[in-house]
Amino acid sequence: MGKYFGTDGFRGEANVKLTAAHAYKVGRYVGWYYGREHKARIVIGKDTRRSSYMFEYALVAGLTASGADAYLLHVTTTPSVSYAVRTENFDCGIMISASHNPFYDNGIKLLNGNGQKIEAEVEDRIEAYIDGEIEELPYATREDVGRTIDYASGRNRYIGYLISIPSRDFKNIKVGLDCANGSASAIAKSVFDALQAKTYVINNEPNGTNINTNCGSTHIETLQHFVIENGLDVGFAYDGDADRCIAVDHKGNVVDGDKIMYLCGKYLKENGRLSGNTVVTTVMSNLGLYKALEREGMRSEQTPVGDKYVAENMLKNGYSIGGEQSGHIIFSRYAATGDGILTSLMVMEACVEKKATLCDLAKEMTVYPQLLRNVRVADKLAARENPAVKAAVEEAAKALGTEGRILVRESGTEPLIRVMVEAGADELCRKYVEDVIKVIEAEGLVKE
Repeated sequence: MGKYFGTDGFRGEANVKLTAAHAYKVGRYVGWYYGREHKARIVIGKDTRRSSYMFEYALVAGLTASGADAYLLHVTTTPSVSYAVRTENFDCGIMISASHNPFYDNGIKLLNGNGQKIEAEVEDRIEAYIDGEIEELPYATREDVGRTIDYASGRNRYIGYLISIPSRDFKNIKVGLDCANGSASAIAKSVFDALQAKTYVINNEPNGTNINTNCGSTHIETLQHFVIENGLDVGFAYDGDADRCIAVDHKGNVVDGDKIMYLCGKYLKENGRLSGNTVVTTVMSNLGLYKALEREGMRSEQTPVGDKYVAENMLKNGYSIGGEQSGHIIFSRYAATGDGILTSLMVMEACVEKKATLCDLAKEMTVYPQLLRNVRVADKLAARENPAVKAAVEEAAKALGTEGRILVRESGTEPLIRVMVEAGADELCRKYVEDVIKVIEAEGLVKE
């Protein structure tokens, strides 16, 4: 990760860590970089945060000043930007969003011409330009100054694409949608209505400051209550930019990303569409997922935490499905990035085709008890590589055997060591987490 760009773009509190001046410079460099041999075409989407409009205008100013044409999708989802880039011959896509973060944060996500997260070397060059390590770029003049084009039609094409994906309609199925007062508010209901579902929507009235506030995939209890109170068949909750989805069955049980990967992976396998017979996960997926996949004759591959790494693995190996426990799921046949609304459609298709409830399909996977604790340390690498700590981790792993696992990793953004244990019982999780933390403390690695 760089100085400004992490695994999910340039993110931080608006006008504190990420300013309008930063956005302008990102636009300047991107417009110049993609316009060296032709007039660049860049498509931009944004979520519903108050600051998203400010960053949109700053990016447009930078892009057009460098000679690029900026196409505005307006309020839309991250996956719709990815779809527009790869189907409409854009050079680059920009999404203004901080995903599931509170409204006062924001972010700039850059997508390459394939609709995937932009290459690290391009991010490095942008950072160097922001910090004045690259000479000033030339301004476009006269007829070379870029144009700004309203591109709301691109969002409509994306809606049509989503509607075309399911093999059956959802007639008379009562579906609840929690749009998190974010990007899904502009798209999700239209898709489910077109597929003839009886659609019930909450948190679809964004006001600039209510995105993700006690709603959406990070506050799933809101949708749980809504589904039960209204007697709905199923519910789906999205995050701020709608690239994640968490589901709720008719009993109010949460169906997270791991269970979604299991039931959709099994459905794809049964239909001969699971490439490589493999599901790609991060190291944080639950042990229960791996047990269930193995039982059904499916393989799994693990990547570091971050959908970026899942996408890279899938692209390299041609796999069909992968994702994270948080609900960021990639279906490579249909999309180049995680897509919350697409994920909900794939779950619905599996239920309809198999004539089963979401509860029936999801209960086949048993979730193992899990405990995760963060330890603030002075030096993350020193803590992880400490011989006594490594010995404690190895001892715990040996004791857990095949019926549990321990994972100790560094936080990517904070001075933390994360200690996670999964086992057959809560008390076992607690015991082995505490055993490792005691060693970290005894070795004097904790930062007071």
